[in-house]
Amino acid sequence: MRRREFFTLLGGAAATGAWPLVARAQQPERVRRIAVLMVDAESDPEGQSSAKAIRNGLKQFGWIEGSSLKIDYRWAAGDAGLIRKFAKELVELQPDVILARSTPACAALRAETRTIPIVFTTVSDPIGSGFVANLAHPGGNITGFANFESSISGKWLGLLKEIAPRITRVGAMYNPETAPYAPYYVRPLEVAAKSFSVEPISVAVHNDADIRRAIAELAREPNGGLIILPDAFTTSRHRTQIVEQAARHQVPAVYPYGFIAVEGGLMSYGIDVTDLYQRAASYIDRIFHGTKPSDLPVQQPTKFELVINLKTAKALDITVPPTLLTRADDVIE
Repeated sequence: MRRREFFTLLGGAAATGAWPLVARAQQPERVRRIAVLMVDAESDPEGQSSAKAIRNGLKQFGWIEGSSLKIDYRWAAGDAGLIRKFAKELVELQPDVILARSTPACAALRAETRTIPIVFTTVSDPIGSGFVANLAHPGGNITGFANFESSISGKWLGLLKEIAPRITRVGAMYNPETAPYAPYYVRPLEVAAKSFSVEPISVAVHNDADIRRAIAELAREPNGGLIILPDAFTTSRHRTQIVEQAARHQVPAVYPYGFIAVEGGLMSYGIDVTDLYQRAASYIDRIFHGTKPSDLPVQQPTKFELVINLKTAKALDITVPPTLLTRADDVIE
C-alpha cells in the first residue's frame, strides 16, 4: 500500500467514527464525592495521619483529591453531640460514599441514611451494633473493617499481668454514650479475669472529673491496673488526660492503639490504624465502580502490634520482662 493510500484510509476511519470513540474513552470520569466523619479533633496528629492514609490509598486507585475526587471532612473531637450533628450534615451533601471512623460515627450515619453506601473503620461488634446482618454478607448499605474481636480483652489483661504481675484489680474504662458496645469486651474480660485471679471492674466515665476520680480510686488500694477500651471518648478526645492521670497515680495501663503508647502510655496492643484506612480505600474504589456494600464482606483485622514505652515503665518502677520486650513490635525508649 502506498503512503498516500494509508493516510486516505486513516482519514476515512476518523470520518466513520473511530476517532470519536477514542476521544470518548479519554474523557475523564465524573468527580466522585466522599464524606468522611472523623471522631478525632482536626488538630489531632493521629486523625490527620488517618486522613492522609485515606487519600494515599485512594490515590493508588487513581482517585486524586481536587481532580477526580472531592472529600468533605467533619471532625467531631470525640463529642457525641457533634458526631450526630455532623452525620446529618454529611448525609445532606448526598455523597457517593461515606467513610465512618468508629462505632458512634457509623451509628449516627445509619440513623440518617439507609441508601448512601457507608464504609466503616475501627468499629466494634458490627453485628451486635446492628450495622450488618453478618460479616460475610452484610446486607444493606454498610460494610467495612472491624477493629477487634471480643476476645482481645483477655489478651490485654494477660499483657498487663505480664508487665505488672502484682496486679489484683483491673478497671476497664469507657464512656457508655460513645461505647454502648462495652459489654462486648467486658464480658470476655470477666471470664479471663478468673484465670488470672484478678478482680475486673467496669469503669464508666462521662467527663474529665470522672476520669480523674476513677483512676484515683483504682490507685487508692495497691495493685490496681487499667485497660482502656476502644472508644472515641477515651482514645481520641481524652487519651492525653488518661495517660497523665495513670502516670500521676502510678497505675499501669494497657491501650488498644499504638499511638497512645508512643504518646506516653505504658503499653498498647492493637491494630495498625493506618493499614486499616489504606485497606478501606479498596472498598471505596469498588463502590465507585458499581459494587454494592452488601456484596463486600466485613473484614476483621489482620495486623496487630505490641508497643511498649520503656520510659513510662521506668517512671512506674516497672521492669519489663525480656520475653515481653522481644515480642514487641516497637519499643519507645
